[in-house]
Amino acid sequence: MTLKKIHLENFTVFDKMDIEFSDGVNVFIGENGTGKTHIMKLLYAACQSAHASKKIISFPQKIVRVFRPDNSNISRLLSRKAGNGFAKVQVTSGKTTLKTFFDLKTKNWDAEVVGAQVWEKQLSDLTSLFIPAKEILSNSKNLINAITAGNVDFDDTYKDIISMASVDISRGANGALKKKYLEILQGITDGKVKYENEEFYLLLSNQSRLEFQLVAEGLRKIALLWQLIKNGTLEKGTILFWDEPEANINPKHIPALVEILLSLQADGVQIFIATHDYVLAKYLEIKMTDKGNIRFHSLYKKEGNVEIECNNTFKGLANNSIAEAYNKLLDEVFEQTTKG
Repeated sequence: MTLKKIHLENFTVFDKMDIEFSDGVNVFIGENGTGKTHIMKLLYAACQSAHASKKIISFPQKIVRVFRPDNSNISRLLSRKAGNGFAKVQVTSGKTTLKTFFDLKTKNWDAEVVGAQVWEKQLSDLTSLFIPAKEILSNSKNLINAITAGNVDFDDTYKDIISMASVDISRGANGALKKKYLEILQGITDGKVKYENEEFYLLLSNQSRLEFQLVAEGLRKIALLWQLIKNGTLEKGTILFWDEPEANINPKHIPALVEILLSLQADGVQIFIATHDYVLAKYLEIKMTDKGNIRFHSLYKKEGNVEIECNNTFKGLANNSIAEAYNKLLDEVFEQTTKG
């Protein structure tokens, strides 16, 4: 099952927002503070709540755990504009819709939920992954226990990705497509990931072992992708959320990263990305063979509100903060060149 759309009312920076998604790759762009990560965290919380029947977590509780409002109070996520009395979040997958409502009087995560039973029944086998912008595997030792005990303050996306990278659910030999992914990623990192005693290591091709803390952060992010593919958590039917995948990655590796993401999409993985990077966004546009399987979502501010524009091409966006910044740079380079 894939996510089809989201509807928001009076939630954080959004007054009212409706977004329809591609079954393939969805790319969120926009200036800081326009809610790119907020949308992905809401979608991730909805995916995770599909397992509530297994006594894992409810939709509003997971929202609280990925946003971390003060005192774990979901009412803190209500839009702060005067006159906004309630918030609504509605996520649709196929013909199934999950809704939650809350207002200023809602305590903790005691928000009203509609459609949870059907949602859990139809999406109970769904696997979802959220890769935060900040690499975290290098701090994995004892981190989950520390978070659970309340000794450190990380939102659930960090705890969850450590857990998903730590397990091994793969069965049998690697298929041809998985081998292709792993070979590309191993070529970038020059090694494989090993998990031992609650810590991650990079096993280099010369058989030496490096603690993750000693590996460049960009390579650690690539190594994380290697591990998720290798251990079977990132495969057909998975929904992947990745916040700023380009952060700290050498630009020369972006084409290989795009190749893997588009291959995962072709193999049945729905992908959501938030980015500020022109190279990543443009490569996704020109390398996607089926333009119907990619959708760009541009969030922008207008008269104090956050608006959205969606298009199947990056260049087709009229409100494109990445392209505007890139074009401004080119203009300044050209101006300096002509002066020289």
